[in-house]
Amino acid sequence: MEEYLTAFQTYLVQVKQASENTILSYMRDLKGFCNFLEQMGIQDLTKVNRTNVMAYVYDMQEKQRASASIFRSLAAIRAFYYDLIQKGMVKENPAVDIDLLREERKMPTVLTMEEVERLLEQPTQKDAKGLRDKAMLEVLYATGMRVTELISLQVDAINLDLEYIVCNHNGKSRIIPIGTKAKQALTEYLHKGRRNLLRYPQEQALFLNYSGRQMTRQGFWKIIKQYAKEAEIAQEITPNMLRHSFAAHLLENGADLRSVQEMMGHSDITTTQIYTKLHTPKIKKVYTQAHPRA
Repeated sequence: MEEYLTAFQTYLVQVKQASENTILSYMRDLKGFCNFLEQMGIQDLTKVNRTNVMAYVYDMQEKQRASASIFRSLAAIRAFYYDLIQKGMVKENPAVDIDLLREERKMPTVLTMEEVERLLEQPTQKDAKGLRDKAMLEVLYATGMRVTELISLQVDAINLDLEYIVCNHNGKSRIIPIGTKAKQALTEYLHKGRRNLLRYPQEQALFLNYSGRQMTRQGFWKIIKQYAKEAEIAQEITPNMLRHSFAAHLLENGADLRSVQEMMGHSDITTTQIYTKLHTPKIKKVYTQAHPRA
């Protein structure tokens, strides 16, 4: 079994260019599946059938594994056998169409537009830190980037003249437009703020900390928590909430799903679709008010 797993790991790295977390999760889930098969006396992964996979699902249920964990394990098994099909080692995927465990995904938490406005107004812009923080918050909300993408931005990824940012994630690039306010905040930061934080001329990271190095995820998390407190936002805030709010607010104001998917960098549109459910109450209210037979 080990040689199959090693080959699949290579496939994830070289072909799928999956993130390190995804690779670790998939390999951990597949090793659990292999251990189960060995206990059942099955040594050849190419001989596994749908009944074997269902038995593994039942075993995980009996052990009271979380539904999200079970579904993730199924996703790993599907991907593994898809790779074997591509290599001509099996003809069918034994984990396909096993959707009985699919539950409603946990809805992302978003801020209201009013809360976002209050949050973005908090940086004072009186010094380099304020200019940097304002630019980071505006860019995050304007683009819907992942926090790791935001803090990894390089100076040359910004095109202020054409008003876009080139975002890189897992070896893939996408171009995201920025609005007037994000452009203005970036211009102020680049011209007045970054040069005061810069300690090393060769440093190309866009957003710098007091040491003159690239801002860390933990550092930004502390910043956004402090501003949320100052903005009197009651709910516990996370950096990803601005990303979620970006998508939800775009869709709420009429953006099409495909465009939001592209800007968010989602490989599967079903991931983007979850945001459409967040503004269903508003749609229902509009329908009730406007439809003649509501």
